Amino acid sequence: QVQLVESGGGLVQAGGSLRLACAVSDRTETNYPMGWFRQAPGKEREFVAAISWSGDSIYYDDLVKGRFTISRDNAKKTVYLQMNSLKPEDTAVYYCALRRQRTGSIYARAYNYDYWGRGTQVTVSS
Repeated sequence: QVQLVESGGGLVQAGGSLRLACAVSDRTETNYPMGWFRQAPGKEREFVAAISWSGDSIYYDDLVKGRFTISRDNAKKTVYLQMNSLKPEDTAVYYCALRRQRTGSIYARAYNYDYWGRGTQVTVSS
């Protein structure tokens, strides 16, 4: 019943910024815990950031803390990832993910999520 669509990826030079969006298609008015992950070619998928269904709880991987900001607009059923001070090592396909259960914890493992978008490419040139 849930579908996720990422957008906002592209090519940017080092030090630049991008804002990714993940639109949630759902017949209900329910919001869910969400996460952002990324995967570079030949590498495993890694956690980037997560946000609770209400937006009250947020968690970042140390590699992006201070540079990336996750947020959500529940009225628009959209989760954002603002990426500043981008580095070449940020280059990857970025995926948003949705967890169906509203737990009190923030989850940073891929297996904690139930639905995934198809990803959006972010390329940072040096």
